[in-house]
Amino acid sequence: MKSKADIGLIGLAVMGENLVLNMERNGFTVAVFNRTVDKVEKFISGRGAGKKFIGAATIEEFVNSLERPRKLMLLVKAGQPVDDFIEMVIPYLEEGDIIIDGGNSHFPDTIRRTKYVESKGLLFIGTGVSGGEEGALMGPSIMPGGSAKAWPLVKDIFQAISAKVEDGTPCCDWVGNDGAGHFVKMVHNGIEYGDMQLISEAYFLMKNLLGMSADEMHDVFTEWNEGELDSYLIEITRDILGYKDDDGEPLVEKILDKAGQKGTGKWTGIAALDLGIPLTLIGESVFARCLSALKDERVAASLILNGPEAKFEGDKAEFIEAIRQALYASKIISYAQGYTLMKEAAKEYNWDLKYGDIALMWRGGCIIRSVFLGDIKKAFDDDNDLPNLLLSPFFKKQIEASQMGWRKVCSLAIEKGIPVPAFTAALSYYDGYRSASLPANLLQAQRDYFGAHTYERLDKPRGEFFHTNWTGRGGDTASSTYDV
Repeated sequence: MKSKADIGLIGLAVMGENLVLNMERNGFTVAVFNRTVDKVEKFISGRGAGKKFIGAATIEEFVNSLERPRKLMLLVKAGQPVDDFIEMVIPYLEEGDIIIDGGNSHFPDTIRRTKYVESKGLLFIGTGVSGGEEGALMGPSIMPGGSAKAWPLVKDIFQAISAKVEDGTPCCDWVGNDGAGHFVKMVHNGIEYGDMQLISEAYFLMKNLLGMSADEMHDVFTEWNEGELDSYLIEITRDILGYKDDDGEPLVEKILDKAGQKGTGKWTGIAALDLGIPLTLIGESVFARCLSALKDERVAASLILNGPEAKFEGDKAEFIEAIRQALYASKIISYAQGYTLMKEAAKEYNWDLKYGDIALMWRGGCIIRSVFLGDIKKAFDDDNDLPNLLLSPFFKKQIEASQMGWRKVCSLAIEKGIPVPAFTAALSYYDGYRSASLPANLLQAQRDYFGAHTYERLDKPRGEFFHTNWTGRGGDTASSTYDV
């Protein structure tokens, strides 16, 4: 074994432990450190026994065990722990060494940390790592950004350990400066929220409106995973619906309907609000989790508030196909909104994002991996400046083919009192985006009426603003005009 490690990792929790095993399996010698030192000893004598690992009991020992330029990766809880470890390692580093944050950090923190670490003569990478425990071990999707000079020094390691698509292309490439990598990972997680909510709504319709059993739904998701919905999340939903508890009953029906979240979906929604992008589907997916968390309140409300009977009359097979169409069309909307957010962020933060390459990075290893992403890659490879995924010829055609089933599902769900917030948010966005005229003219008149916020006129040049003294009691002074 080499006397010095190719790369080091701090944080031997689930992701960290599996990621270093991935690195070692791909031929790299890895130094490991954990704040709780007995975790290092347990790992070295357990899963890491007989392998190319160098355990360290102190930060100084850890840093000194790395080849120069040193490459050390943090996989610790986002927030203050990342800053704390950066401060711990900096005194032992030399010019050109690289600190890598592989956790779920918020992109503004990564922008700040890149600037700070570079001011010390060092390099910084903030990278999204997606795929969970299995992905970390077998090959995750990796989305690095930060100090561009650091990329050539870590590229071979990152691309070796990442997932690969069918032709062997790694699901890892340089995303962009400072916080670009963590921003793209944040959007990935937001889309993940949307995909999970859409699938859950499809399940809820089949269960509560069609009265289907878990085994029947298992068969439906098995079939869906063979077609254009083929994806990791459809695949695991199939498996979950087929999993039986010790008594032979479906385990999923015994799980409390109260969803948790770690905040990345919320961050995506906040970023969209800050940038003025209508990220409605992901926003509704976050709020759906919040509503699910009110379990006790919902149970009490169910005994008081009334709604229609969820009774289905019609062709069940035909409606299952309509649900599939609604799921597929809504999924297109989710990605269209996510990519629009990335395009606006690229302008705001001066990132040169390659949208087809991002789809490729998500094509394997990560939680949202799917066949569908190959179509997104092609759309943006054909036109990286495409303003909205819905305008690509391929996705325009797919929406047209799915639209009637999508509308049928949303209208019947509303009629029967089945909540489908993500399906309906997606459809409302589509109808709004395809509308040349929206009721914002009345909204602007209201704003001008009570706040003198001005408006533009259809019969005047754009950029020329007007104010009306609606009541005859106001003056001619108008408020300043600005957009959030």
